Amino acid sequence: MRKSNTERVDAVIQQFMRLNGIETPYNQFRLIQAWPEVMGAQIQRYTGDIFIKNQTLHVQITSPAVKQNLLMQHRALARTLNEHVGAQVIEDIKFY
Repeated sequence: MRKSNTERVDAVIQQFMRLNGIETPYNQFRLIQAWPEVMGAQIQRYTGDIFIKNQTLHVQITSPAVKQNLLMQHRALARTLNEHVGAQVIEDIKFY
């Protein structure tokens, strides 16, 4: 016999994470982990420290030429990373 009050497992997990205040840190972790996959090996080679503070992704880029190229695309990159994670995690990206 099938119960009528069934819920999907992913919905239950998401609700649990939201109620316990761990959804945002988890999404931030996922976004940082997605950086190499989204950006590719060539950009990852020039990537140093990466962290999120106040909904801004801070990324250390060791090549001035690569940094300049990424600066011109920072809004589109933020949108792409958010889409990859499936949540609005960051609003902007700062390169240093």
